[in-house]
Amino acid sequence: MKRRLHALAGATVLTAALTAALAHATGAAAQAGCPVDPGSVLANGSQDNGGITYGYPAKTIGWPGVTFDVFAPGAVRLSTTFTSHVYNFGAANDGWVVQGDALYYREYWIDTMNQIDPDQPNGTQRIGGGWAKFTALETSQYNANGTARNTAYGLRSDGTLFRWSVDHSLWKATGSAPGFASMKSMALISKTPTYDTFIANTRGGALYTIRIPTTSPMKPVVKPVRTRTWQGFEKLIANQCGRYGTVLLGIDKDTGNGHVYAGGHANGTATVIQSIGSFRGTYKQPVYFRWAALPYLHTLNGD
Repeated sequence: MKRRLHALAGATVLTAALTAALAHATGAAAQAGCPVDPGSVLANGSQDNGGITYGYPAKTIGWPGVTFDVFAPGAVRLSTTFTSHVYNFGAANDGWVVQGDALYYREYWIDTMNQIDPDQPNGTQRIGGGWAKFTALETSQYNANGTARNTAYGLRSDGTLFRWSVDHSLWKATGSAPGFASMKSMALISKTPTYDTFIANTRGGALYTIRIPTTSPMKPVVKPVRTRTWQGFEKLIANQCGRYGTVLLGIDKDTGNGHVYAGGHANGTATVIQSIGSFRGTYKQPVYFRWAALPYLHTLNGD
């Protein structure tokens, strides 16, 4: 809690800088409150429910603090975005994680004290094996204008990017593409009825957007955004800010530092990206992910 209070205080300090940056980056004043809600899985298997948000007022998804006994200690290696739906008596949380060589779907409910509620649905379901060589995993849950889909993407260590159609425990492969061996981390910045877009950094320091149409065969469209200085981040987490902007958190696990950027609508190397602040030594957990609201409440329009 001490770390969270320090972080939220820092978020308030960043408010003016974020608003000014987004006004310049998007051509319009930033909407009040630009959350990029990072969560973490601690070494003891607890899950951080909440996270830093940037903008005013500072806020969290779920309740701030830690929920204990969500996973076995040291088991989780990768995590997708976790969805949190807040109720009067608590919240329902769910997402997917890789533990060892297997993929699991995790659902649990918390009470108002941020503890797992034993009277509500709670469980872990094994999806399947073969995940030991995957280095990144994310889901795009879209639900708007009569269209709903849940699509997952995974990066394997040989540089192959895979895509699946997802229905909780049912994962159906819908395509793959090679050529991403240099990628370190990817963050979802857009989800539409016809495509998803990620922003990704490479070991060489470049920053790219990767637009993936929902059609088959899978043919990603890769565009450079920056050519250097982005190699230090092991994890990128993004969220919408303003109508078409993006607020981006880059996590350097070597130092524990988190750097925050405001970006305009994706436009190749012309994309406006402004640094708006840093949190020193805050991010030292083994696994990070993004918290999000239910799909029909959560939009991403960065590309």
